[in-house]
Amino acid sequence: MKQAYIAAMDRLYSVCMWIAGLSLVVLTTIIPINVFMRYVMNRGLSWPEPLAIMVMIVFTFFAGAVCYRAGVHISVMLLVNVASDVQRKAIAWVTEVLMVCFNLFILYYGILLCEATWGNFIAEFPSIRVGLTYVPLPVGGLITFLFIVERMWTGKFFPSASPTHTPASGD
Repeated sequence: MKQAYIAAMDRLYSVCMWIAGLSLVVLTTIIPINVFMRYVMNRGLSWPEPLAIMVMIVFTFFAGAVCYRAGVHISVMLLVNVASDVQRKAIAWVTEVLMVCFNLFILYYGILLCEATWGNFIAEFPSIRVGLTYVPLPVGGLITFLFIVERMWTGKFFPSASPTHTPASGD
């Protein structure tokens, strides 16, 4: 059962990475279009900025889930690196429980935000509901929660430090 869950998380991780990557491609396309139209053609467009904001929301929550699972999300490892094995395990469990709480908060209040703004429409895109633009919040919170469950189940809490690079190596 554990291997099936890990395999499912591998697939979900790949989907999230593709979504985040495509979001980045869209962002790096529409921003220069807006700059070109505004400063070269002297004709600003109304749609690139709100679209960039919507895509950034998607990117933020899917890329955040990807970074969490890959163990490359920002973290301060000083305390963990000087702790004993027992202390490291305690720190890991406390951290993961706090991550569960945070992501359940994002999930719950993200759903409430979607519901509260569902009746509103985006002025530049009259057929798109504001609540729809916030759907990545609860979805990203749920996906990260699933990745937390995987980490807690497998016990692989901290990424291993790179032995090939040390700050004293003159870099």
